[in-house]
Amino acid sequence: MSTGYRFADALARAGDALPAPVLEYLMTGAGEGISAAEAGEAWRALRLRPRVLRDVSTVDLTTQLLGEATHLPFAVAPTTLQRAVHPEGEVAMARACATAGQLLVVSSNAGSTFAEIGATGARWWLQAYLTQDRSRSAPVLETAVAAGAQAVVLTVDTPVVSTKRYAGDTVWEATDPALLRVNFPVGADPAQDAEKATDLGPADIAWLTTVTGLPVVVKGVLRGDDAVRCLEAGAAAVWVSSHGGRQLDRAVPTASALPEVRDAVGEHAEVYVDGGVRTGLDVLVALAAGADAVFAGRAPVLALLDGEEGVWTWQQTWAAELVEAMRLAGVATVPQVRPAGLLARP
Repeated sequence: MSTGYRFADALARAGDALPAPVLEYLMTGAGEGISAAEAGEAWRALRLRPRVLRDVSTVDLTTQLLGEATHLPFAVAPTTLQRAVHPEGEVAMARACATAGQLLVVSSNAGSTFAEIGATGARWWLQAYLTQDRSRSAPVLETAVAAGAQAVVLTVDTPVVSTKRYAGDTVWEATDPALLRVNFPVGADPAQDAEKATDLGPADIAWLTTVTGLPVVVKGVLRGDDAVRCLEAGAAAVWVSSHGGRQLDRAVPTASALPEVRDAVGEHAEVYVDGGVRTGLDVLVALAAGADAVFAGRAPVLALLDGEEGVWTWQQTWAAELVEAMRLAGVATVPQVRPAGLLARP
């Protein structure tokens, strides 16, 4: 068994084990890849102001997300083509999450059925795009609700799919189509169902709430004023995300956007973040910068190369790093982090 998870090591192993188009798909950013490349450094550039003379004998990583406790303040972001990394794909990921008490967000393009994912007992939310014809989105939403999804994560930063620069064949040309979109109705038109809505608006948040009966989290927010608009339209939470640097290149890093979003919404709603998080210390920095939870996409998917055990190793490594960092920062619980004023503002 591995003694721990390190992102650079996992990436190197994936380079040896995965077909080049799959790894390229997972790691490539939009355009020149500027946003994707600078995401991690943006977290490392932030600095903490640790507290001392605090009792950190016991550190508790439990936090509340949408009214329900989760054992870890970092969770799995939605990522497509997990079955191209490991045959069990999202099911292996979900089993690891169920064991750890960790939240999982499942891509609407998943290669495993929602029923299989739900049967693991994991707590999971559905990530969804809306199509230009909203009725085409309804069947996938209904299937997810029936399988036990507890929230809908509406991705709003993809009115069109940005241009990527691939070295050779794209993953769509080199990968079995059976490894994704298995929850769409039989006979569905892939081209129409893949068409993203260019007219997304606040009313879609209310529509999703009505159709599913679930809370709606809006993912892809990088501005405080947009975050406020989402909440006014009925969103249960906002998710600061640049889509892993895969949409608008040169967009501001999420580490820079997060404090503005938190300041804009205050304590009226939960705020989540992803993008460039590579260690448990990064998680603490993100919590200090304003996040209620931190999501990772590439890190757990690279860990999935070793199946459920690989994801477990990632979870345990980040949890141990986070506990150590919290002790050194003088906080014993996740709810203490933001009020402690740990982040050094410029």
